[in-house]
Amino acid sequence: MGGQQEEEHSAVRLFREYLRIRTVHPQPDYDCAIEFLEKLGVELALSCKKVEVSPSRVILILTWEGTDPKLKSILLNSHTDVVPVFEEHWKHDPFAALKDEQGNIYGRGSQDMKCVTIQYIEAIRRLKSEGKRFPRTIHLLIVPDEEIGGQNGMVKFIEREEFGALNVGFGLDEGLANPGDAFTVFYGERNVWWVTVRCPGSPGHGSRFIENNAAEKVRRVINSFLDFREKEKKRLNLSECLTLGDVTTVNLTFLQGGVAFNVVPEELTASFDIRIPPTVDLKAFEEQIKTWCQEAGDGVVYEFHQKNMDQALTSIDKSDPWWSAFSSTCQQMDMTLQCEIFPAATDSRFIRAIGYPAIGFSPMNRTPILLHDHNEYLNERIFLTGINIYTSLIPALASVSPLEGEA
Repeated sequence: MGGQQEEEHSAVRLFREYLRIRTVHPQPDYDCAIEFLEKLGVELALSCKKVEVSPSRVILILTWEGTDPKLKSILLNSHTDVVPVFEEHWKHDPFAALKDEQGNIYGRGSQDMKCVTIQYIEAIRRLKSEGKRFPRTIHLLIVPDEEIGGQNGMVKFIEREEFGALNVGFGLDEGLANPGDAFTVFYGERNVWWVTVRCPGSPGHGSRFIENNAAEKVRRVINSFLDFREKEKKRLNLSECLTLGDVTTVNLTFLQGGVAFNVVPEELTASFDIRIPPTVDLKAFEEQIKTWCQEAGDGVVYEFHQKNMDQALTSIDKSDPWWSAFSSTCQQMDMTLQCEIFPAATDSRFIRAIGYPAIGFSPMNRTPILLHDHNEYLNERIFLTGINIYTSLIPALASVSPLEGEA
């Protein structure tokens, strides 16, 4: 078990305790998680505020006020919900937070992203114990429902006056592990498009060659979408310069329709998860979808279940004061940074969309990428190193000199 309980670092104990709270969809125990985190905030003499943005969906804000609270604040964002598990594929109970002899801590949310929440808190604990204060106010924002799109979490919160009152200047949010020595930093995200294509057709008996049937149309639709997918996959594989965030991914995620084996259905639908990088002309891409549908046959239409259109990027230019503070601090710690477009989606996209710079960053190098995967784990040494990193990053960001327009 990697050492006796009394020998374990107190931050690791808290991390494992947090992992044991079952904030797993479809019924996350948010109340228990908020109670746990609020208690930690009170211990650190942080001001605690809870905002119910949707029924049973509460945002927790833990605030460490700066010496000059008129300055724009630093937002440390994290989400408490985790994705479902298939326990039969796990070597350990995904909610037991077991630590093996190598110090690997297994648990759903160990990488995504309960580690970061505790790292924020423990970095602030350390800084406060040293008597440190910084000009800019620091807000820890803990939100629900990120894993299911954020519509009843961050999306609702940024529309409220409580968000405006945070006076945000710069945000940090989650990133991804990096199997190598470098640390991955994300300055933008691909847009998420969830599309359903409806293919109507002539119904009839399953023993006949029914003309103009739905299956023929849905086959053409699937071929068009997946042929494009193959082209993008080849483009990624053939280029040493491209990462997953630089290409468009398309995946067929639902096929629906039919009532019986011997009945040709009057409609079939195909649904796709599409992730589009900021470099793509979104209007032109939708025109391509429209063309694929028209080519599939009469009456074929598409509808969006999610359609993000923001292509904002956070500056990683050396002249940018936020990036300069972040990157120079990492350089001082001999960290190699690998800057990319995030291939999936986080709450950062909503922050950037309303004009605030945000960086996605989880300090996990030498770690396989296991978010949403079976046997998700994080090694305790990597976890503790992440606290050290935030202990340097938070002061650097909270000490950025007043910018133009600030007091």
